[in-house]
Amino acid sequence: MNLPSTGALTPPVLPSAAEVLALHDRLLGTTGWPQQAPATDGLGLWHWVQTNHRNNSLLWAEEDLARRTTVAAEAIAANKRAIDGYNQARNDATERVDEILLVALGLVDPASARTDAPVSTVLPSARLNSETAGSMIDRLSIMALKAHAMRQQTQRTDVDEAHRAASTVKLQRLLQQRDDLAACLDALLADAAAGRAYFKVYRQFKMYNDPRFNPELVKERRGA
Repeated sequence: MNLPSTGALTPPVLPSAAEVLALHDRLLGTTGWPQQAPATDGLGLWHWVQTNHRNNSLLWAEEDLARRTTVAAEAIAANKRAIDGYNQARNDATERVDEILLVALGLVDPASARTDAPVSTVLPSARLNSETAGSMIDRLSIMALKAHAMRQQTQRTDVDEAHRAASTVKLQRLLQQRDDLAACLDALLADAAAGRAYFKVYRQFKMYNDPRFNPELVKERRGA
C-alpha cells in the first residue's frame, strides 16, 4: 500500500480532505490494522495523521470491549486504562498535525511551534477559527470508523432485513456528515493559506492521566 508522501509541507502544498478520507478508508481495509500499521516515511504530516487514526481505531475496539457484561471487573478496568492511553496518544498526534500545518501555512514561528507559547505570524485581519485543522482530521477519523462499522451492519446475515435497511439509512447519514466535515476542512485550509483565517494548537492537558494533577492519584502517592 502506498501512503501519501510524508515529506515536509511547504505552502501551498497542503493535504486535501479527499486524501485524508482515502487514507482513513484504506487503513481500515488493511489486513492487520490497527494492531499492525503500515510503515511511514519519517515523522511528517501523514505519519501523524496515520498515528491519530490508529489510536482512534484501537480506542474504538477497547470501547467495545469495555461494554462487556460477562467478564471479570479486572478485565473492564484494563480496558478503561487502555482507553485512557489511546485517547492521550490520539490527542498528542492531533497536536502534531496542527503544529506541522501551522508551520506549513506560515502561521507560526517554526522554532516555537511545539512550545506552550508559539509565536504567531498571523495577519491582523485573519479570523480565528474555533476548531483546528488537526481536530477536524481527528473527527474525520472517527467518522470513518463509524461509517466502517455501520457498513458492516448493512452486510450482516444474522439479522433481518429491517436491521440492514435501517443501518443503510444511518450509513448514508454518516457519509453525508463526513463529506460536510471534509468540505469544511478544505475551506479552512484554503482560507488559512490565503491569510483569511487561522487556528491555534490547543494543548489538551489531560489532567486525569497525570499523577501530578489527578487528585485521586495524588492521594494514592501520599498514602492517603
